[in-house]
Amino acid sequence: MPQSLALVSIVVPDYDEAIAYYVDVLGFELIEDREVPEQSKRFVIIRPRGSTGAGLVLGRATNPEQASRIGNQTGGRVFLFLHTDNFERDYEAYRAKGVEFIRPPADMPYGRVAVFRDRYGNLWDLVQPPITAA
Repeated sequence: MPQSLALVSIVVPDYDEAIAYYVDVLGFELIEDREVPEQSKRFVIIRPRGSTGAGLVLGRATNPEQASRIGNQTGGRVFLFLHTDNFERDYEAYRAKGVEFIRPPADMPYGRVAVFRDRYGNLWDLVQPPITAA
């Protein structure tokens, strides 16, 4: 099942650490990793495998004010949905890699769901939408 994720920008303490976490632990794809020396910037975009649309834009904290917003971004923690076509497989795989689930699996009107906290304090719904008749 294709996933869709709106473009969201989050601040991380270190690009390489964040890329390794999202790619190696959560299985995301690295879409773009580009240095722009004339602007002293690096653009990093990642997204869940099979996702359509954009993804997450990673920004590195470059000063104490930004660093204090890690895990408390856009006025509160980022809360995102990560769709799966096999809930049990992905739930168990994430747990095996040390992902902290703060809400156990439950059946909700929008599907089977469990909530986890990523390394940066952002909250995610791992969700398998209900199967609907065609």
